[in-house]
Amino acid sequence: MNQMTRERKSWGEALRPYLEREPVGALLLGLSSGAPFAMIAATLTTRLAEDGIAKSTVTAFALTFLFYNFKFLWAPIIDKARLPLLADAIGQRRAWLVVIAACVIAALVWMGQVNPVANIEMMVAAALAVAFFGATFDIVIDAFRIESLRPDQLGAGSGMSQYGWRLGSAGAGALALIVADRAGWNMAYTAAAMFALPAVAAGFLLGEPARRTAALALEAAQPFGHRVRTAFIAPLADFMTRPNAILVLLFVIVHKLGDTLANLSLRLLLADLGFSKDSIAAYDVGFGLIATLVGIFVGGLVYARLGMMKAVMLGLILMAVSNLSFAWLATMGASNWALAATVGFENFASGVGGVAVVAYLSWLCDLRFTATQFALLSAMASILGRFVSGTSAGMLIETLGFFNFYLLTTVLALPGVLLFWLLMRREAPVPETADIDA
Repeated sequence: MNQMTRERKSWGEALRPYLEREPVGALLLGLSSGAPFAMIAATLTTRLAEDGIAKSTVTAFALTFLFYNFKFLWAPIIDKARLPLLADAIGQRRAWLVVIAACVIAALVWMGQVNPVANIEMMVAAALAVAFFGATFDIVIDAFRIESLRPDQLGAGSGMSQYGWRLGSAGAGALALIVADRAGWNMAYTAAAMFALPAVAAGFLLGEPARRTAALALEAAQPFGHRVRTAFIAPLADFMTRPNAILVLLFVIVHKLGDTLANLSLRLLLADLGFSKDSIAAYDVGFGLIATLVGIFVGGLVYARLGMMKAVMLGLILMAVSNLSFAWLATMGASNWALAATVGFENFASGVGGVAVVAYLSWLCDLRFTATQFALLSAMASILGRFVSGTSAGMLIETLGFFNFYLLTTVLALPGVLLFWLLMRREAPVPETADIDA
């Protein structure tokens, strides 16, 4: 009986951090963060492939994601600028949440109105608008999450953020496919646009971040020139003075190359193999979501048990190996069970790795420059993969075939594993409870 009581207490203690107000808010923020990304990723790929757009044109749309990679360029504005009247009424961070959420909704509704066959140029413009406002939404959301979480909530908060991102991405993607099949893409994008609202709800649940408010009060007394330097120069200068800064940035740039190439091309493979939209919604979106949620839960346990650095290494290895499952699927044809197995393993691996990697990137941020530094790190994490996807992925697939292409993505994941191994050997041990103020 005593053993059972201890086990129940242990599970209760493990789950309690996920039920606190701040991690729940991180879940809501993640819901909104994932939706715009899904609309210009897998969902747009499915739509364009269905309309018979050439593979090289479809993969070129991956270049719209470069807004996510260069968001650090305007992140200092989000960090420092106050929106007149609204910021005075509800606070700087919450004001940006409300305004950018409205912009995301408007851009998604616009993209749903465009016919890509009749006007591919207008579709490009709409996709760019969604990407820009989606990336800006991420700046605000990431900063709000990091500033709202206490240091001891970083692991749970990162896990809940990953849950939210996956639920928002998969939920918006599945909803769009289901509505599109019954009412057209116009209604599909309008319905998916409503996923921008949970972030606004999180803003009012959590309130303006108290630690951020204190930091702004200290900055307000500084001269204007000093504040400009603080906004645009100090975040990078601060990061570059840290030990192993160049090695960290190199790792961040290359570690997702193989994973990004594989995932951005998956819907092309599914269209080529002949899967229906209902099968894609059920297995790639629905079953994949379940596998991701399990992976995130396991990732949280691994993070707590092994610590941050070992958890990141395990996640990187799993994500590299999971690319082999795409190559296997390419040989199986339109088999639903093979799709479920492939998506299940890949999403489980991404869930495990995502918790630790997001926590690691958050831990690297100085609270004075949260939006800018996290924007820089998260942008660098996928810039190479998205650039290669937009310029070369379609050509590589047509030249190599899907099987060899996915073998290549597996090989491209290995440098990230090696670089992180070097970081583990060189960096001082990370505290068991990572403090983002450090």
